[in-house]
Amino acid sequence: MPIPKKIIKFLEKSKAKYETIPHRTVYTAFDKAKTLKIAEKIIGKTLILKLNGKLAIALIPANKNLDPKKIKKIAKVKKLDFASEKLIKNKFKGVKVGAIPPFGGLWGLATCIDKLLMKEKEIIVSGGDYNFSIKIKPKEFKKIIPDLFIGNYSQKKK
Repeated sequence: MPIPKKIIKFLEKSKAKYETIPHRTVYTAFDKAKTLKIAEKIIGKTLILKLNGKLAIALIPANKNLDPKKIKKIAKVKKLDFASEKLIKNKFKGVKVGAIPPFGGLWGLATCIDKLLMKEKEIIVSGGDYNFSIKIKPKEFKKIIPDLFIGNYSQKKK
């Protein structure tokens, strides 16, 4: 299945410039970097979080981990959890778990993006399927998600 029509319509409606990248089946951002032979730092890893019980999307570089203390402080929340697979399957219909695009506006969710990704010329993000990704310039995120939260949300992998 290529990138779902729902995502393509969302991107086209916002007049975002992007490129679809087909690749072999991958389930992780790390595998995507290896498959495409590109640096992990330009692969966006989509995380589905619960911030004080409300769902939100965070996008961090594949070579980093989420820093819970930083995102709690920036988002001004006391409680942070990762969403369960069951909850993700129910909320994100039409896209595959583990391949969710980081476009919170598509589902009415807040979107947080790590500023390290915003410094890159282009980034690669999930396209809703294990065989397709989206190449996009970080500045395009501001067109797609007007209320984008940009901050330092990541830390070195341990």
